Amino acid sequence: CEGGKMNSNHYIIDSCSLMELKRKNPFDVYPSVWEKIESLITKGLLLAPREVLNEITEGDDQLAKWAKEHNKMFVEPTEKQIEIVKDILKEFPALIKQNRRYDADPWVIALAVEMATSSQKTLTPIKRIVVTEEKIRGGKIKIPLVCQKYSIEAIDILDMFRIEGWKF
Repeated sequence: CEGGKMNSNHYIIDSCSLMELKRKNPFDVYPSVWEKIESLITKGLLLAPREVLNEITEGDDQLAKWAKEHNKMFVEPTEKQIEIVKDILKEFPALIKQNRRYDADPWVIALAVEMATSSQKTLTPIKRIVVTEEKIRGGKIKIPLVCQKYSIEAIDILDMFRIEGWKF
């Protein structure tokens, strides 16, 4: 509620943004950064597909421990998300890397698409925004490129901080 206006952004975050955030803002040095992130989780405004939790917990570090403690942010796949992932991979098979055990990218997009197309009626329009550190580079198939096709905005974590009006 910055300046009295209700914020109605819902963020769907990719593993790379959380990993990058932890790398540049360790929990012990930047606790206020993590408190703000946790406040979004508590309000249900920061979500991620279960696959992001799987990617994070592959590395058994502080972030994995943090993710397990905040597992209410991780959403189980729905039938609709599974259909959306199939559609995404039919059109963009290069989005997933074949040699990885987990690949959250199509699930991040599918969750955003499902949320954006759900018929929830609200007084203020709710914006679904994907948070990823991936950028559009040439014709490489990355999250932002696929988001464009589905009319989903994709930003990085610092842009999320700016939108939220956070200062540290």
